Amino acid sequence: MVSEKMAKALNQQIGLEAKASFLYLSMAAWCDAEGLEGCSRFMHRQADEERAHMLRIFEYMSEVDAHALTPAIEQVPHSFASVQKMFEMVYAHEQKVTKSIHDLMEIAKSENDFSTDNFLQWYIAEQREEESLMRSILDKIKLIGDSPMSLYYIDKEIDVINTAEMKKEEGE
Repeated sequence: MVSEKMAKALNQQIGLEAKASFLYLSMAAWCDAEGLEGCSRFMHRQADEERAHMLRIFEYMSEVDAHALTPAIEQVPHSFASVQKMFEMVYAHEQKVTKSIHDLMEIAKSENDFSTDNFLQWYIAEQREEESLMRSILDKIKLIGDSPMSLYYIDKEIDVINTAEMKKEEGE
């Protein structure tokens, strides 16, 4: 069983993961409308991944006899100034999620909640990977540049990254 404080914080994390899923799904739709098929596939996969993160917390809360709540999600943006700005938003959101996971870990440690501490270790590693991936994508976008033709190369590069990430997931 987790404390009331931890249950409330985990429910807030559920909301953050759900918002990320919807944000990334919106980004996938925008990419598709812009003809960026590789970016769209990448963002669809990211949206699915965030939903899985949310469900993982739901399941954990049931295991520890806490009540998981389905969150209300505020409206997410539906258009973006550029692919680079979109990925900057993704990176900023991932940093926010990382901070939230670290805050959860602080609660777990302060309450000697070893079960939740152990559960959160996976999220800590996952967030390190997510932030690194988004920084890498932003670095590639900056290298390719922002000319009209560069969108083609950015889209292809994101598709290559997405394929590599999918293969890595299949190997897990």
